[in-house]
Amino acid sequence: MNEFIVETRGLCKRYRRGASLALDSLDLRVSRGALFGFIGPNGAGKTTTLRMLAGLLEPSSGEIWIAGHSVNREPHLVHNYVGYMPDFFGLYHEMTAWEYLDFFARCHGLPPRRRRIVADELLELVGLAQKRDEDVGHLSRGMQQRLCLARALVHDPQVLLLDEPASGLDPRARVEMRELLRELSAMGKTIILSSHILSELAEICTEVGIIERGRMVACGPLSWLQSQAAAGRILRLHVISDVQRAIQLLTGFPGISGVAQVNGGNDPAEAWVEAYLAGDARVASELLAYLVNNDVAVAEFRQVGNELEELFLQLTAGEVA
Repeated sequence: MNEFIVETRGLCKRYRRGASLALDSLDLRVSRGALFGFIGPNGAGKTTTLRMLAGLLEPSSGEIWIAGHSVNREPHLVHNYVGYMPDFFGLYHEMTAWEYLDFFARCHGLPPRRRRIVADELLELVGLAQKRDEDVGHLSRGMQQRLCLARALVHDPQVLLLDEPASGLDPRARVEMRELLRELSAMGKTIILSSHILSELAEICTEVGIIERGRMVACGPLSWLQSQAAAGRILRLHVISDVQRAIQLLTGFPGISGVAQVNGGNDPAEAWVEAYLAGDARVASELLAYLVNNDVAVAEFRQVGNELEELFLQLTAGEVA
């Protein structure tokens, strides 16, 4: 069995003749069971990619495979493997939540008895069992999002494609959505979700792809991206004894490209110091041990800023190849 359930090769999309490419030679691989975060600025090509993966938009060129089947040549077969939740979804306000799911289950050819079971189970899964008979137009934004996620699950797809699933949600609803996605991932679903907020994806994703102007600029396991981001980190230390000795030791440590005293306290032996370190978490750990072993008292030792967001900003600004 292929370890990648979603693959694209040389995927391109031009919406009209003479226009620039909305998607430019995109190569993407998503592992089975992954929770894949697809991130990029607005207009980077995320929605275009997801719509093509769902078989709703024809590529200008390139190939797409879902669960080993070609989306280009077998689009109707691929629909059985994919559940798609767009960023803007249509709701039929004359339906109850249960009727809404029953309608889409019927569209997927589920028999009556199975439809009833599936609708009830999905309402329970997304926490809407008590809203079963309520008009969908009366549900809150967060409840409508969860109902539309349930709609994408009625045919039990292997792959979920979610376009900005947390868009417009309040903080509590965002937490609820994240927990629901974790639960679906634990059930064996492969989930690809897009966002322009990296910190949101970093909390739950196992793999991340960063797209800019239709091109993939970085893609891989989250741990790998974190190690790439950590290659140039700023460390802040609260030194409470012999600041000058601490600066001297830091300056001579391999991988340190700069040291600066940020501020001092009432005690001349106490200060905050920043060090620019080219290295990962292991090197940072070795640095702390080196200081302590040389009798430098460090009360606090931490990284400044969000390393993944720094990497994202660099990549999408074209500063890193």
